[in-house]
Amino acid sequence: MQSYQRIEIVVGLFVLIGLACAGWMAARLGQVGGLGASGYELKAVFDDIGGVRVGSDVMMAGVVIGRVDDVRLDEDSKAIALLRIDDGVRISEDAFASVRTKGIIGDRYIRITQGVEDSYLADGDEIEETESALNIEDLVSKYIFSGKE
Repeated sequence: MQSYQRIEIVVGLFVLIGLACAGWMAARLGQVGGLGASGYELKAVFDDIGGVRVGSDVMMAGVVIGRVDDVRLDEDSKAIALLRIDDGVRISEDAFASVRTKGIIGDRYIRITQGVEDSYLADGDEIEETESALNIEDLVSKYIFSGKE
């Protein structure tokens, strides 16, 4: 009987170690709880962030260079986006952040357009120049109710 108990204990420990490793890998790859978070954080303030949410892409020249870490409202009713930018990607101080859409009705993302400055933003800095999301509904309603007959 003791040999069966020993085998059961070894198998149980093996399963527990396997589950712990799988959980750690899932958290690391899913960047849950900051385990997989690397890079540096930038802040951008928008009048209307129009559907950008946590986990949305941050792109430059069509390449994903980071993710949106947090989206919240400040005291002035403006949207603040905290962007996690990959290590090795340098963004100039006069860079421009805008909210864009992938495809016609796709997901929203933040596009960074590099400026011409030779100095670069550091962890915790703010992207000063931003362009809010284009709201198609507002454009259509302006056209429809513009008074043209």
